[in-house]
Amino acid sequence: MSVAEQMEVLKRGAVEILLEKELLEKLEKSEKTGVPLRVKAGFDPTAPDLHLGHTVLLHKLRQFQQLGHEVFFLIGDFTGMIGDPTGKSETRKVLTREDVLRNAETYKEQVFKVLDPEKTRVVFNSEWLSPLKATDLIGLAAKYTVARMLEREDFHNRFSNQMPISIHEFLYPLIQGYDSVALKADVELGGTDQKFNLLVGRELQREWGQTPQIVITMPLLEGLDGVNKMSKSLGNYIGINEPPDEIFGKIMSISDDLMLRYYELLSDTTLQELQNLKEGMKSGSVHPMEAKKALGRELVVRYHGAVAATAAEENFIKRFRDNQIPEEMEDLVLSAESGKMLLCKVLSEAGLVKSNSEGRRSILQGGVKVDSVKIADENHELASGSSYVIQVGKRRFARITIN
Repeated sequence: MSVAEQMEVLKRGAVEILLEKELLEKLEKSEKTGVPLRVKAGFDPTAPDLHLGHTVLLHKLRQFQQLGHEVFFLIGDFTGMIGDPTGKSETRKVLTREDVLRNAETYKEQVFKVLDPEKTRVVFNSEWLSPLKATDLIGLAAKYTVARMLEREDFHNRFSNQMPISIHEFLYPLIQGYDSVALKADVELGGTDQKFNLLVGRELQREWGQTPQIVITMPLLEGLDGVNKMSKSLGNYIGINEPPDEIFGKIMSISDDLMLRYYELLSDTTLQELQNLKEGMKSGSVHPMEAKKALGRELVVRYHGAVAATAAEENFIKRFRDNQIPEEMEDLVLSAESGKMLLCKVLSEAGLVKSNSEGRRSILQGGVKVDSVKIADENHELASGSSYVIQVGKRRFARITIN
């Protein structure tokens, strides 16, 4: 690819590139010298399993690999014992060395479902952080002021609200930044919530006489509800180790808008193919359900293989057919005031139940399905801009579009 084409690929889905001009210069230098860029992303193994939200960064790393650059998958076995304070309103529980190492092993197994193992260097930051002496840490701490640390939103909020901030939490951004010094990183990837930490890496590289890394921030992937960040604690996640039928079924349950978001951040479709898909859905030449099936197949193939993907799709179609969903049903259009509607309210306004309270009872009793997926959460919301096949009981159906 030309440098301009590489830039188009790397900009896809990114929130910010700091600085875009510098990335262009680095790519041009790499092309002239034949020396690949050193690209890193760090993951603290604070939990054993990865979900699709984690893979947004992995997918971007893989794009760098496909463009011929050198990728470092950094496992923060040292930083994981500190606990990243990003976005936290209180000090995180410190993990034991055993917890971190156990989780790190599962990360190593899972990341190669996305990354090319032959083009990936797995590194542990304990390699260069554990040997640091007290004088080294004091020297590192001297590179930054407390005032600068308090510019970070979560630290600022905790300080303003007189909530405790432990001294070791101030060390976290510095230690993460030092990772970039140790690896001589040209590019570092992170979520939008990591921007402060990533920029610390740039400043520390300057202090060590290195050319500052490029920072690329990626969005935090919304979960199945289309609103909140994907999280196991919220139950709105798709785990990459989940069974094929689960992954496929969950993809089929998301809204049309969220599906396009997943295509942009998780799929291997080209930019032109993605544009064609959007235009096809807008014109009606592409049915959203077929687009979701294609996305579900792609993701199941990635994590479980082609045979499992075919079986998962067939199982979904069979469940859909066995539910005896009629080809002809009432088509309704409802208006959402805030971009989403409670499912119980949708049921009531569509005439599928007599009231919101009856709708809640039907949901809690397991009698409501959306696109053949049973919904058990009485507070489940449907996003606007999408159409859904909704079933109540065995015989009440409606195809509902929410605007």
